[in-house]
Amino acid sequence: MCVWAFLTITKGITLSTLSRLALAIAACCSTPVAISADLQTVVDQLIKPIMKEYDVPGIAVAVTVNGKPAYFSYGVASKESGAPVDENTLFELGSVSKTFTATMASYALVQGKLSLDDHPSRYIPKLKGSALDKATVLHFGTYTAGGLPLQFPDDLADNEQGMLDYFGHFKPKAGPGVVRQYSNPSLGMFGNLAGLALKSDPAAVLEKQILPGLGMHSTYIRMPESALAHYAWGYNQKNQPVRMGSELFSGHTYGVRSSTADMIRYVQANIDPSHLDATLSRAIEGTHVGYFQVGGMTQGLGWEQYAYPVALDTLQAGNSNTMSRLANPVKLLTPAKPASDSTWYNKTGATNGFGAYVAFVPAKKIGIVILANKNYPIEARVKAAYAIMQQLEN
Repeated sequence: MCVWAFLTITKGITLSTLSRLALAIAACCSTPVAISADLQTVVDQLIKPIMKEYDVPGIAVAVTVNGKPAYFSYGVASKESGAPVDENTLFELGSVSKTFTATMASYALVQGKLSLDDHPSRYIPKLKGSALDKATVLHFGTYTAGGLPLQFPDDLADNEQGMLDYFGHFKPKAGPGVVRQYSNPSLGMFGNLAGLALKSDPAAVLEKQILPGLGMHSTYIRMPESALAHYAWGYNQKNQPVRMGSELFSGHTYGVRSSTADMIRYVQANIDPSHLDATLSRAIEGTHVGYFQVGGMTQGLGWEQYAYPVALDTLQAGNSNTMSRLANPVKLLTPAKPASDSTWYNKTGATNGFGAYVAFVPAKKIGIVILANKNYPIEARVKAAYAIMQQLEN
């Protein structure tokens, strides 16, 4: 029926319009995979104990197998209202947002408007001659610019001029490309430079070009009033209801909100981008290139990579506090590691009230999204996802 409809309506339509229609119809025709009793049992046995142990109000899980999604929803989106979690519930993605920023930057790279070898002063002349101007776009996109901290100082959270001054006076702890220090300011600068290269607001590029091109119509950097009914409340460690505020660069680094229904589409696009617009397809592929080796993990743009098959302890080490809180020595990969289907790609994310984990293996055509309205330990997320992915492979 879907193929007949496609052939019927495309007569006389231009190629560019045809590609957009193909994407839309593919999304409509992608029916959920039947959930086997074994898979349901595995997910239940992994997710329910996490909710109990860490007092998580709600968790939404989505998986994809051979292009078909399946959804598993638990608990509530709000303790106060009792609204149940489902695949359309919106969660804060935390640092999973960085993969969208990387896609936007790769989008600029594909169009020749940005180069990974560019220095910040090409787009921000005020930084000319500063220590950080020795770093490149690549260094900011891979947290290797010289040891920028995890967060900006609190007094600079909403002060654009102050942030530029901060970058201009920053004293690196190492030269560019020597250490990886996981950093919101680093990725924030990366996204800012990409936006300047595109001569557009980064949020607008994502909202008007990239997200629609991915078939993601319920993913937001700026929350519209119409979507608030689906927006879960997060809960902090005191079980108080919280949602994130708006800070400069937050959209680049941790500010995206989405559902498992939309995020599994994103995973499917990363597993097989061939059905996308050519520019967007190449942009996705660009985020799968590896640039620096950090222990057992390869750092790309947004996504972190592991040769597949991969052991659970390797994944947990790569997603540990040692990797996210400390400066770790890196090795530049020369040439860069080409995108490989035999790779476990992943990214964690958290805000004060939410926790997220996303992973996929293109060679196996499997992927997973786990979104929760509490920030529970990453080790538990990775362990659960790993066990579910093993079930998907079998």
